[in-house]
Amino acid sequence: MTSGTAVELSADYLDRFGGVGRLLGWAGLERLAAAHVCVVGLGGVGSWVVEGLARSGVGALTLIDMDDVCVTNVNRQLPALDGQIGRPKPMVLADRVRLINPACRVTALPEFFTSSTAERLLAGPFDYVVDAIDKVPAKALLIASAKQRGWPVLTSGGAGGRMDPTQIRTGDLGQASVDSLLRLVRKTLRREHGFAPGAQRGRMHFGVRCVWSEEPQVFPWADGTCAAEPEPGSNLRLDCASGFGTGVFVTGAFGLAAAGEVVRELGKKGLKD
Repeated sequence: MTSGTAVELSADYLDRFGGVGRLLGWAGLERLAAAHVCVVGLGGVGSWVVEGLARSGVGALTLIDMDDVCVTNVNRQLPALDGQIGRPKPMVLADRVRLINPACRVTALPEFFTSSTAERLLAGPFDYVVDAIDKVPAKALLIASAKQRGWPVLTSGGAGGRMDPTQIRTGDLGQASVDSLLRLVRKTLRREHGFAPGAQRGRMHFGVRCVWSEEPQVFPWADGTCAAEPEPGSNLRLDCASGFGTGVFVTGAFGLAAAGEVVRELGKKGLKD
């Protein structure tokens, strides 16, 4: 873990997270308490990643997102509550994490993740990085930056336009063949960040964990209906007014699946073979 030293678990911590220790083993719980995880993108998926990590006893979290909470986030994002509208998402989630685990060391950074901010925002060190950004260039940059630093990284595919949480899968980035967002991420990683072309053929060699859905997307049409194909001439954007429809039963499931991947990886040394 980033601390390099054993963590002494307080009685309060054990009251809160002892159930996690009985799931992963006490050594696994100690690893979670010593871990530092960075989550970039705190929207429909990322906010639920933070919730899952906080409730699993992760000892330190760095939360990065420039967006404020908007009323149009209510259908899918954890921090979207009356009284929080207009506040920066990292600040809202940091307050919530401290209510869940007062001992958690939370760093809230209301900034965009870009090529000009990446070096500073990824000062780390981190034990895991979670990409829940919705823009391809930033996703690819974050993945490549984490890999260059030797940090495990997990990326999320697109949760919009999907209704069935039972079709969510986890695996290597190369396995997510049906996800158009992750397909573009793979292409960008190969073209701009030096990932091996063979990864396209082998599909299992990116070394990046991801969460995606096997469910085909549903597209909104201008007449108020939805269909399995996009409306001719339409140009869906990733915004709250005209983009894909979303439901918390899918975005939340994406986020919790991602948190589960991270928790299992960080805590697995507490388990017997």
